[in-house]
Amino acid sequence: MYRPGNFSELPEVVKNLLILNGLFFLATLSLSNLGIDLVKILGLHQFQSTDFRPHQLITHLFMHGNFTHLFFNMFALWMFGKILENVWGSKRFLIYYMITGIGAACIHLLISQYQIISISNQIPEMVNLAIEGRYNPSIPISKKLTQLIITPTVGASGAVFGLLLAFGMLFPNALLYLYFAIPIKAKYFVIGYGLIELYAGISNNPADNVAHFAHLGGMIFGFFLIKYWKNNMTSF
Repeated sequence: MYRPGNFSELPEVVKNLLILNGLFFLATLSLSNLGIDLVKILGLHQFQSTDFRPHQLITHLFMHGNFTHLFFNMFALWMFGKILENVWGSKRFLIYYMITGIGAACIHLLISQYQIISISNQIPEMVNLAIEGRYNPSIPISKKLTQLIITPTVGASGAVFGLLLAFGMLFPNALLYLYFAIPIKAKYFVIGYGLIELYAGISNNPADNVAHFAHLGGMIFGFFLIKYWKNNMTSF
């Protein structure tokens, strides 16, 4: 495993990821004034959607719904990413970031497809309406199906949760501060956050627009990737 000679507060990959996410956000705002919906083009759509494109598995990582979404993801990327990149080196860090981000997207798509298939088996005729962005207001499950198919997923949260998992595995006893005041060891923070995301995902609150299983997917892919590297002693 790579050990850097000097710790960098803003290593190369983290710096460039921060810049890219910022540029994509500004481009989204600017192009919307010209009638170009960048979220529709680069956000991750379900397979049934006419807007789905394979490149969205990657591009959705650089898109964010609003400034708050962008800020907290980028803060976490800087907070945990700078430490991991300094420990792993730039190449391994970038591979980890992309694999956990894409892996999170795949988990999200699979869970959503399961939900779509379950609903469509109950009401087959609703699928075509959902693809067109229409639903029957008298049938709540029809609205859920429409949201699943036409609402794009955006954000680097899956990769960020992968970074959180990695930090907890590499530095389990490091102290993190909840609300900048309450100290908690990283390993307990990661476990607790993971359980909260699992509960929220299973609860499936119709008013909740957070992709909780994508967050868990980033952690799952991160866990197995770190274990693989450890068992194979892969060097970069």
